[in-house]
Amino acid sequence: MPKDPPPASLSPTGRSLPIALLRARERIIIPIRRMLAEAGVSEPQWRILRVLDEAGPMSGQDLARAACLQPASVSRLLQAMVQKGQIRRVQDMSNRRRQVVSICPAGSQILSDYSAVSRGITDQIRSRFGPDKYSQLLDLLDDLNSIEIGTGGIADP
Repeated sequence: MPKDPPPASLSPTGRSLPIALLRARERIIIPIRRMLAEAGVSEPQWRILRVLDEAGPMSGQDLARAACLQPASVSRLLQAMVQKGQIRRVQDMSNRRRQVVSICPAGSQILSDYSAVSRGITDQIRSRFGPDKYSQLLDLLDDLNSIEIGTGGIADP
């Protein structure tokens, strides 16, 4: 009876894109976590505030997508942020099943209070990495984000 061929070997973890992206994220997020701890908000809450400040009011589903959050976790996050007066949720008058989320002055104040610190962190990363490489990396990540990636033989949902 013939043997099945051995499975294809995996890339070394040092050259694995998912692991490299996670390592880079963890490296970049360290100073941001310190800033967020001082601000009293979590990473997901910061992203929610940033998205609402930039894009304006939107549905919870659109907010989850724009802030790179799982829709199931957004409801809990939003409730805590409503209680702190950082955001508000109102029923959409054109679709009563939908709620529209917007930033409140307290949420805007957090962004205002920490924008210089955030900008400083970004500037430091850009400076150490190099402005051209920094810009190129963002362009490459945008390109990567725009391609459809299958599951390597596993049926896509």
